[in-house]
Amino acid sequence: MAQTLDLLIHRTETMRSIRGIVRTMKTMSAINALPYEQAARTIETYRDTVLCGFQAFMHCNGPLPVAAETDAVPVLIAFGSHHGLCGSYNESLAEMVAQSTTDRQATRVICIGAQMEDALTGLGIHPITTLLPPATAEGLGRLAGALITHIDAIRGPATSGAITVSLVFMQRGARGQQSPALQRLLPLDPAMLGDLAGRPWDSRSLPQFHLPTNQLLAALIRSYLFAELFRAGAEALLTENAARLTRMQQAEQSVDDRLEELLADTRSVRQSEITTELLDVIVGFEALKSRDKPRLPHKPSDKR
Repeated sequence: MAQTLDLLIHRTETMRSIRGIVRTMKTMSAINALPYEQAARTIETYRDTVLCGFQAFMHCNGPLPVAAETDAVPVLIAFGSHHGLCGSYNESLAEMVAQSTTDRQATRVICIGAQMEDALTGLGIHPITTLLPPATAEGLGRLAGALITHIDAIRGPATSGAITVSLVFMQRGARGQQSPALQRLLPLDPAMLGDLAGRPWDSRSLPQFHLPTNQLLAALIRSYLFAELFRAGAEALLTENAARLTRMQQAEQSVDDRLEELLADTRSVRQSEITTELLDVIVGFEALKSRDKPRLPHKPSDKR
């Protein structure tokens, strides 16, 4: 169907407006990702300090016993996004949750993000609660604290304190790739504890504690949970913004391609209109020339 010049100009202006919105969102995604990347690096230092505390505790009290998982209530925390425009980010995480959930009736799922909740509900998984992700990196500590509070509530009398906690979040891979990750949080990883217990104590000073043993161990576990939940939240928000940035770059390229097509069509239609107007002028001019051209007198034919 032929398009008029006014329609093409209107569509071009609309596409330019869309391109401006996409460019703004791309810039915001790039800016928002930096604080979460810095937060992820910072919490690693805190986590190393907590692990050093575990090493000192086991140096004085011996290795920790391996906790039994019999009849433990499974708890799964899924870190998703609250906003869209990030491709199949939440759907990939929801598939990981579905694959990791053997008993959907018994598993308590805690969800972060409204879009993540929709993706889980679409697979028949209904979270017991949905939390909002923080708007800034400063809110990661509040999110980690709220998650620990929910874990403590699940470990109430109904479960006799026997629970397993796993995290599902998107993590960075090589060459800018992303992939869903499943991390066991509780019980503590026996391989990690064994590695810490086997390390030699490098300092000349022996560790000393003033808290009772059970209170100190509880504080170390709580600090470890905080560090891991903080790190998973930072990683999730970093990869979410990276996924949105990639999506916006693809959208910007599509808009640019469409703009090129519209501009080419506009030039073609404008050239056609100019050509038509020129032909009309030429035809009119020829018609005027023919009308104003003097006629030769009629010569009578000779009759003999």
